[in-house]
Amino acid sequence: MFSIRSLLRLSLACLALAALPLAACELRVRWNPDPPYTMRDAAGRVAGLQVDLIETALQRLGCRAVWVELPWARALVELQAGRIDMLPGALRRPEREAYAHWVPQPIASSNRLYVRAGREAEFGAATRLQQAWRPGLKLGVQIGVVYGPDYAELLGDAAFRAALTQVSVRRSLWQMLDIGRVDGVIASETTARWELRELGLEGRIAATPVAVPHEPVQIMLSKRSVDAALVRRFREAGAAMEKDGTQARILQKYMGGALP
Repeated sequence: MFSIRSLLRLSLACLALAALPLAACELRVRWNPDPPYTMRDAAGRVAGLQVDLIETALQRLGCRAVWVELPWARALVELQAGRIDMLPGALRRPEREAYAHWVPQPIASSNRLYVRAGREAEFGAATRLQQAWRPGLKLGVQIGVVYGPDYAELLGDAAFRAALTQVSVRRSLWQMLDIGRVDGVIASETTARWELRELGLEGRIAATPVAVPHEPVQIMLSKRSVDAALVRRFREAGAAMEKDGTQARILQKYMGGALP
């Protein structure tokens, strides 16, 4: 039996709980330094084109992003387990369907092969990776990243796989290329411009005519931690941003209105 005093305390506790705000809608979103898409600003905050697009869409749902810095391969594991909720910049693959929802992402940038300045002519008329690669050519790539169908096809060649130097941080690849530890690096043209300028390597590393075609990237959301209704609302928010011009204004801020 509850005493009058106990009932009063219980009633006051219930009232106090009722007065608390609802739990915030937060989504843990993977990021890694990848300017101009994701980077730290002068104040140390996570910023960039991708950050603005995702945060604006989530705000329209009454949600906020919690940015979690992770290398790509680790992020895939964490998303599958539901320990992060969102992973932008992903290629849709059959093995990922079991654990991820998918939302289109309005960002695209061509990948290209970069070499030390002065070595571009060594690739002759090659414009595709299959034409450019030869045994002994050491390429630097990021761990777990598939750079489109040409790259995926070459991964079937044991000699090609053996010639890859894989690291988690792309900035390390630029430095390795500069000192000759690798012969080439595959990277997004947009990101390369930013990073080479920041590292002071613009005149030392150059783009080749060798393009690495890519597929449209999408945003993965974990099926373990994000329900389908929220995914649908997030997709609708993105479509609304495109329709009302918000997306174009964000692109203009970072890219002058268009991506290459």
